[in-house]
Amino acid sequence: MAEDLDIALATERRRAVRALLANPLLLTEHPDFPLVRRHAEWLKSWFGNFLGYRLVVEAGFARLFKAGMEPGRGRPLRRSTGPFTPRMYAYLTLAVAVLLTGPEQVLLSNLVADIRAAAVEAGIDLDDAQRQTERRALGAAIRQLVAWTALREDQGTVAGYAEDDQAEALLTVNRDIVAHLLATPPGRASTPEEFIQYAAEAGPGGPRHAVRRRLVEQPVTYVDDLTDDERTWLRREQRRDERAWLEYAGLQAEIRAEGVALLDPEDELTDMQFPGSGTVAQAALLAIGDLVTSLRPEPGPLTTGVPLPIEELDRVLAALTERHARRWAGRYLEDPLLLREEVVALLIDMGILARGNDFLLLAAAARYAATEELRS
Repeated sequence: MAEDLDIALATERRRAVRALLANPLLLTEHPDFPLVRRHAEWLKSWFGNFLGYRLVVEAGFARLFKAGMEPGRGRPLRRSTGPFTPRMYAYLTLAVAVLLTGPEQVLLSNLVADIRAAAVEAGIDLDDAQRQTERRALGAAIRQLVAWTALREDQGTVAGYAEDDQAEALLTVNRDIVAHLLATPPGRASTPEEFIQYAAEAGPGGPRHAVRRRLVEQPVTYVDDLTDDERTWLRREQRRDERAWLEYAGLQAEIRAEGVALLDPEDELTDMQFPGSGTVAQAALLAIGDLVTSLRPEPGPLTTGVPLPIEELDRVLAALTERHARRWAGRYLEDPLLLREEVVALLIDMGILARGNDFLLLAAAARYAATEELRS
């Protein structure tokens, strides 16, 4: 009986850890929110010790304050229409600043005016508010706040603002959530570069927290990207941490000479599926198989950073496009450059490709080599 209780306790805590890793702002509607509330003290201790993350658990939400990544390694918010743009982030930050000190209820038109006034005060240049592209960026930021329940639509909706600047809505502000959105206060830094530096600091955990954060937040961690201290810590502790990742987060560590990747058997703890569906994901996966074969003709490991001439990538994609023309989206058949750009962006995000003089095919490509079944 005691063993059954221990197993049940460990299972609940693992579900809570996974829920917070996938949803750093966890709302009451999430099915695992009661588990987070139940194990709040244990979770605060575990995240603080293991990753150096701060966790706040309130009656209406839980907020896991993750650290940022170094420049070039961030992952944007994703919407159904694509990732958040820099302009959307600017509006989102301005909206948070306005809502922190504004009234509990606000009209959409007044919120828009206050945000633009805050931009002027902060020295941020904005385009004409009547431009549809500008309204779409601001509308996306406000809709994200509604999705996070930082704003509640009491009358009307903010959805129509992008198409109609006269759209109106009465909004109620949840200041508790607004106050917990930003993980790093912008006022701490005097320049954007300082802000990114502060946001990515490992803190007192040093290499221990820095490496673990890379592992859990990035598709693959290469030893060549680590400092000497981080590399030493990883090699010393990787087997012990392998057990911890599996026990506490349900993640399997794939450890190789080139680096480490954490794999999720449930495919839940990611914002990007790979392999995946759609023309770009299929083209990327099939291209990897051909490239691994052509760039590594002899059996053996694919070392980190095999040069990939852009002409070779274009040749492979052109052959694949001809072979799969009947099944792939027409816009990519008509625009090979668009297909290449989106395939490259996906592979870079997944830690499979890097930019060099042309490109570098990285070691993680070897595990995705396409099979004959995929090629048919």
